[in-house]
Amino acid sequence: MTDPCEEALHELYHFLDGELTDERRTLITSHLDGCTTCLGAFDFETELRHVVAERCRDSVPEELRLRIAALIEHERFEASE
Repeated sequence: MTDPCEEALHELYHFLDGELTDERRTLITSHLDGCTTCLGAFDFETELRHVVAERCRDSVPEELRLRIAALIEHERFEASE
């Protein structure tokens, strides 16, 4: 039989990415509700994702956005010919 903590931690990233079935999500949620160790890992990964998402938002100059959009449009136009 598989260790519940090992199983929960193994599926943690899939859980956070919303890739589990409802049944698996319910099982993992139930385990997290009763296991402070795994809940700590969950909280850490959740916070880490939040920090990375916030810090990795680079501001792109509008001129660069326009140049990229023009290049994409140019590529689409050439591909349709």
